[in-house]
Amino acid sequence: MALAHFQAEDGTRLAYRDEGAGLPVLALSGLTRNGSDFDYLAPHLTGVRLIRLDYRGRGASGWSGADSYTVAQEGRDALLLLDHLGLDRAALLGTSRGGLIGMLLAAVAHERLLGLCLNDVGPVLERGGLDRIKDYIGRNPSAATHDELAERLPAVMPGFAHVPAERWLEEARRHYQETPAGLRINYDPALRDAFLAGFDAPEVDLWPLFDAARDLPLALIRGANSDLLAQETATEMRRRRPDMILVEVPDRAHIPFLDEPEALRAITDWLALMR
Repeated sequence: MALAHFQAEDGTRLAYRDEGAGLPVLALSGLTRNGSDFDYLAPHLTGVRLIRLDYRGRGASGWSGADSYTVAQEGRDALLLLDHLGLDRAALLGTSRGGLIGMLLAAVAHERLLGLCLNDVGPVLERGGLDRIKDYIGRNPSAATHDELAERLPAVMPGFAHVPAERWLEEARRHYQETPAGLRINYDPALRDAFLAGFDAPEVDLWPLFDAARDLPLALIRGANSDLLAQETATEMRRRRPDMILVEVPDRAHIPFLDEPEALRAITDWLALMR
């Protein structure tokens, strides 16, 4: 299905894609990203209705200002999309920011979720990973073209190995617009202000949100070299939920692309729990 839109309660126009048939899976992307995060995964899914939301301020959705770029607001937007589509419940696949939203919804809208799969995120976010995000969020890269950025990405993405050059070029094209003035981010630069407000705020205990998913089919995919989700956190998540599907993707940091064999196995096994 082509890109479609609906209107949020504050009038912001939000973009989404809805394709396939079967188990409804709401796919929520990373902080600065959009529904294209799941382009690599989509061809591998069968019997799934894949629903992808572009958060406000990202991708093809309207911009609504830094104060509205919050996990809570984006969670409300996700529920509104389910309402718009006439869906009472959906499985939620959340990459990074999307996983935080998923854990929040497990706590405040538990009855709307069929299951939760987290891609390289948990209730503890490592400061080193947050520092790295702080360095680039809201800023345009110095590379002038997609090709130039693709050549640089292996050096600026530590923890990734054995990634074909074609994949880095795909990443550059997905997340940056090529203009006569150079590459430009494809999201509202004010997202930086929203991130910094959270970065400087007192730390919040997110374990109760994770624990709220207590009876949901649960999976965790972790990049083996992740700087955002520590091995210790993943181990504690597994201790609290011994039935949680857990895989580590070798040669990946934050975030796995989700078409790696380990990630595909985890997602397939997780989906099977809800069929």
